[in-house]
Amino acid sequence: MQTTASGDGGTEAVAAQAFFDLPETPPEHAVIARFHLGGGLGESDQWALVFEAERTMAAAVEAAGLGEVDGNEFGGGEVVIFAYRTDAKALYRVMEPGLRALAFRLARVVLRHGNLPMMS
Repeated sequence: MQTTASGDGGTEAVAAQAFFDLPETPPEHAVIARFHLGGGLGESDQWALVFEAERTMAAAVEAAGLGEVDGNEFGGGEVVIFAYRTDAKALYRVMEPGLRALAFRLARVVLRHGNLPMMS
């Protein structure tokens, strides 16, 4: 970044221009898959199946160079699996066999396209 010391606001103008010249980061897409487990946090055998499916999907997603399977959340009788990258549809296509292989009732899969504001 260039700086000037002209005393007339030149430094700020150059800094502002440099800020706007930053490369744009691509929007982050997500695949969010929600499954019904029954009650509470589910059973240990259900957890094991989810963890194994996550490992399998993570390896497939990584091999395809499409993003990352970022983890899960257990609670309220459900498990939610999260994955992120810049193309939700492509990410889902790679994850779909693993999601369908889980023996739980699939409640919903959300393909989120682009960044969403953070919830407070």
